[in-house]
Amino acid sequence: MVHFVLVHGLCHGGWCWYKVTPPLESAGHRVTALDLAASGINMANIDEVHTMADYTEPLIELMDSLPPGEKVTLVGHSLGGLNLALAMDRFPDKISTAVFLTAFMPDITNSPSYVMEPLQRSLGSAEEHWLDSHFSSDLDPVNPKITMHFGPKFAASNLYQLSSSEDLALAKMLMRTGSTFQDDLSKGKAFSEVGYGSVNRVYIVCKNDKAMTEEYQRWMIENYPVKEVMEIEGADHMAMLSKPNELCSCLLDIANKYT
Repeated sequence: MVHFVLVHGLCHGGWCWYKVTPPLESAGHRVTALDLAASGINMANIDEVHTMADYTEPLIELMDSLPPGEKVTLVGHSLGGLNLALAMDRFPDKISTAVFLTAFMPDITNSPSYVMEPLQRSLGSAEEHWLDSHFSSDLDPVNPKITMHFGPKFAASNLYQLSSSEDLALAKMLMRTGSTFQDDLSKGKAFSEVGYGSVNRVYIVCKNDKAMTEEYQRWMIENYPVKEVMEIEGADHMAMLSKPNELCSCLLDIANKYT
C-alpha cells in the first residue's frame, strides 16, 4: 500500500482531486487530499497567511505526524510543487517519491522563486492573458504579497479548457483567493541537496496545458533533471479533472516503481 498525499495548486483545494481519490483507494492505496492554509475548507484567511511556509503548514503538520518508518508519495500540482519542495527539504526520509504534475519545480542552485520568473516575465500583468482574474496587494510591511483570484473567463480558457462544464462550475464555486508568495520566495535560500535534492522526483507533463505550457514544463525539467518524465496527452492544466484515468495510471505506475 502506498500513501499518496495530494497537494493542490493556487486558488484550489483538496476538492480538485475528487476524481482520482476513489480509483487510487480502490487499488488499495491510502489517499490524503489536503487543504493548504486559506484553501478549500481550511479556516485561515489569506490575509493571515504571510509566507510560503505559513501556506505550507498543513502539509508540514501532516508530514510531522507520520509514524516512524512510514513514507509517502507526494503529488504536487502547479504551485503545489513549491509546497512539495519545502516538505522534501525538511522530511526527505519520509518521502519515497515526489511527483510534480505540471508544477513549479525548483532546483538546488537558485532561490525558490527562480523557476517562477520566466513565466512571470513572459506574462507580466498582461490583461489579455489574465482576463478577468483579480489581483490585489496587501499592505503587510514585513511580508508584502500579491493576492489573486482566477476569474471565470480565465479559468474557462486557460485552466479548464478541456475539462467538463460541471468541473468548471465546481471550480467557480469553490476557488478562493490565494498568493504565489513570490516576493517571499525570492528572499529564500536555495533548497538543499541533502534534503530536497535527495528525494526521487518524477515530472508529469500535461501537453495541452495553456497556463504552464509544455515548453515551460520541459524547461524546468532541463533546469533540474528528474528520475522520469511522463506525459499525458489531451490534458489541460487541471489534469486530475480532464484526464483523471490517465493520471491515476501514471500514479499507480510510479507507486509500483518507486516504493
